Amino acid sequence: MMQNRVITLFLAGVFLAAAGCTATRPSGQGAAGYYREQHRPQYHFTPESGWMNDPNGLVYYKGEYHLFYQHYPASTVWGPMHWGHAVSTDLVHWEHLPIALYPDSLGYIFSGSVVIDENNTSGFAPPGSGEKALVAVFTYHNMEYERAGRRDRESQGIAYSLDRGRTWTKYAGNPVLPNKGDVDFRDPKVSWHEPSKRWIMPLAVGDYLEIFVSPDLKKWEYASTFGKNEGAHGGVWECPDLFPLRTLEGAEKWILIQNMGRGAVNGGSGTQYFVGSFDGRTFKNDNPPEKVLWLDYGADNYAGVTYFNAPDNRRILIGWMSNWFDYAQSTPTSTWRSSMTIPRDLWLQYTPEGYRVFQKPTPELASLVKNSRRIGGKTIGETGWKMGVPVLHELDLHFDMKTCSATAYGYKLKNSRGEQVVITVDVRQKTVTIDRSGSGKTSFSAEFPKKHSAPVSFTDVFRMRAYADASSLEVFLADGAACMSETFFPNEDFSEIEFFAEGGSVSLTPMSSVNELKSVWNKQK
Repeated sequence: MMQNRVITLFLAGVFLAAAGCTATRPSGQGAAGYYREQHRPQYHFTPESGWMNDPNGLVYYKGEYHLFYQHYPASTVWGPMHWGHAVSTDLVHWEHLPIALYPDSLGYIFSGSVVIDENNTSGFAPPGSGEKALVAVFTYHNMEYERAGRRDRESQGIAYSLDRGRTWTKYAGNPVLPNKGDVDFRDPKVSWHEPSKRWIMPLAVGDYLEIFVSPDLKKWEYASTFGKNEGAHGGVWECPDLFPLRTLEGAEKWILIQNMGRGAVNGGSGTQYFVGSFDGRTFKNDNPPEKVLWLDYGADNYAGVTYFNAPDNRRILIGWMSNWFDYAQSTPTSTWRSSMTIPRDLWLQYTPEGYRVFQKPTPELASLVKNSRRIGGKTIGETGWKMGVPVLHELDLHFDMKTCSATAYGYKLKNSRGEQVVITVDVRQKTVTIDRSGSGKTSFSAEFPKKHSAPVSFTDVFRMRAYADASSLEVFLADGAACMSETFFPNEDFSEIEFFAEGGSVSLTPMSSVNELKSVWNKQK
């Protein structure tokens, strides 16, 4: 039955490609109801309809941020992978574009990256055209090979665009990197390494990484292997990213982001990272091999990668807000499935444990603030404190730890049905926990209604910045030292916040606020 299902889905994908179809407005969604289905995020990116997973090809070119993504337009469950496509001038408001890449005889179009070939190393840009070639590097997944039990089912292909990413031509010489016999051989994240004048390609192979180099994006040479005995290995490694990152003082380290299909800190899919050095061929980890660093401690930030060529040397990351291994195909949405995280700026900071990656919501999100209310000066005791909040909001909470006598404190997002998501700061254990077990619809997966915790450290003021949408919460702890991303599906939108304290009290400093946010979709046709 499964094999027949796969064949049917593949034929559907071929039909869509042949017909030239693109993502369309969900059935019954007129202008007044556009992007208004239950649980539909209002300032996170979601496809108009159909299935979406990994962000792909993040690139900034001529004033536009491109977001490609794994997409199956014919269903809300995974099927033959296409590359969906959207663009934005501000990382907040997105314009949907036609599907960029369709499956073909070499296979489905799995994850990958897009680069700007500034020096025309590929030769794809005609001389004198004045246009740079955008080159997509992606994984082909051959389902016929998989059904036949062949190990060489995945290979790497390329395509190019000469019109700002609007149309794409696949290279006639694909695949540019054939498979040598690895079942998992995917997700190229290509970038230019200026000192060696070469393109570099970290590639996920089973539960470790291989790095390849190329002068022209067409001919690739194996350079090195990393990770066979380093980091976490609870599942296959996927969607790597390798890039330099600086501290505010100018110190530089190389960061290797390595997503992992299962066995992450939250129990399912997740993202680890390594800090080290890179010489153009080999990555070396600064930390002990057994040390595992997590980019996010929540359950719903996977396959995250960063932008190529982001302005002002920014390093901007977007992740897929779901959990592939535990429940991605079962979440209770209707015409679409899954969303992306908000964009996040990354930077490097030195800590007593060594260099670590810090994150903050991209500053462009400030343009969505509709109303702002200061809530500082409140002292929260064991009787608690409640206030109404808009569905779409940002909480910027500064807790005064100099006067804190509580053993634990936090807040609950609630609705009139008694459904809630609970965020608890445990002062003694030095953790922050998100509990979504009573958040509403949870029966679609036994793994969903659980608690997830992140370690934190306290200074005189503990800052917690949180972004809540219709079905998600992203929490940035201790000025970005740790992050937690969680989805939820209440039967009624959360409209109240209840602060609480246990064993004493805690005060909010005058800097604390709650900001109402605008929808980014309400002006769409």
